[in-house]
Amino acid sequence: MDKAAGRARVPVELDAVSETLLWTLYYRASEARRPDGVLRDPLAAELTDRIDFPFESRFGRAGSVTAQIQGLRARCFDEQVRWFLAGHPDGTVVALGEGLETQFWRVDNGRVRWLTVDLPEVTALRRRLLPDPPSGRVRALAGSATDLGWMDRVDATRGVLVVAQGLFMYLPPEQVRRLVAACAQRFPGGGLVFDAVPHWFAKATASGRVRASTGYRAPPMPWALDVDEQPGLRDLHPNIATVRDLRPPRGRGLLGRLLPRVNLIPVLRHKRPSAVLLTFG
Repeated sequence: MDKAAGRARVPVELDAVSETLLWTLYYRASEARRPDGVLRDPLAAELTDRIDFPFESRFGRAGSVTAQIQGLRARCFDEQVRWFLAGHPDGTVVALGEGLETQFWRVDNGRVRWLTVDLPEVTALRRRLLPDPPSGRVRALAGSATDLGWMDRVDATRGVLVVAQGLFMYLPPEQVRRLVAACAQRFPGGGLVFDAVPHWFAKATASGRVRASTGYRAPPMPWALDVDEQPGLRDLHPNIATVRDLRPPRGRGLLGRLLPRVNLIPVLRHKRPSAVLLTFG
């Protein structure tokens, strides 16, 4: 049954970092509403209608550029999940810090096992707002992604892909290193896909310079990774076999054509946001 149908709007109040799930949902939904949008995500648009929250007055108007970038980021992660499921159709995807991401409904192949690990208040919100998932294939675990006990709940026999979208930048660097190393240790043959901001952007969030027109400030991001630092990730654990810098898919207009080629621009090549795929040997 669709939990959104015929229900009153749901008020939502979250703290600084958890509130970013509404921020990214807002832009993703805005892109999904466009007839020429780069992301097909009707559930995201439905959620913003369902939630009683002042999205525009809090985050500002969802401009076309930012919305498209969010949509292409989501598609980049979707492509990696589909790539994984092509080789492991009964595999397990572990989504860390998923927030109100609706990725499962975009990529479900009818066989994947899905485990969401998120904070208790976010897990409760997902259960209240999202449609009932297929019984037995989708589970939610309330807790921190940095509490490695969630790994004991993962069936790794059919392959594992860990997805950390919009998470690592909000963690202390030592926790990121520990989490990556633990995934490599526990899931040999599996993989981890995550995104990162460059150091200059992380410093801007620490000083409060990343803000919307309404005055909303992005929370500080303690962890950052420049593109030229990616090869060093292999030093975190001997099981890390490959490190791959992921290019976003092509979008619309000039921006959509340039984003997949930004690595060819010398000034931006190593100072851009990135998405990374690690495979574990």
